[in-house]
Amino acid sequence: MGCGSGSINPINVQIRPGARKVFCVKFQREMEGLDEVPFEGHPLGQKIFDNVSKEAWKMWVEHMKMIMNEYRLNLGTPEAQEFLIKQMDEYFFGEGAALPPDYVPPRTKQ
Repeated sequence: MGCGSGSINPINVQIRPGARKVFCVKFQREMEGLDEVPFEGHPLGQKIFDNVSKEAWKMWVEHMKMIMNEYRLNLGTPEAQEFLIKQMDEYFFGEGAALPPDYVPPRTKQ
């Protein structure tokens, strides 16, 4: 499953004592899970809660910001919400969320 970058280097892999654990679909190992269900009431929210770590969720949030900006999504519309949910499903459980066709990654400072 692609996640948009060639290597994954989680910042915090320690699981706090007493924290909820999940087998993360992105990192393919047991990690600390989310504290609450995202998009409560939507089936994808529960699936993410059960299978996605906090670290993988942080990666998605950054990717989501890029998608929202590049596609200029207005999340007040049902179409934009469904598009983002589809991208999220692909990001975690499919081939990976597609980058916008004209996307140019930001240059890194040398």
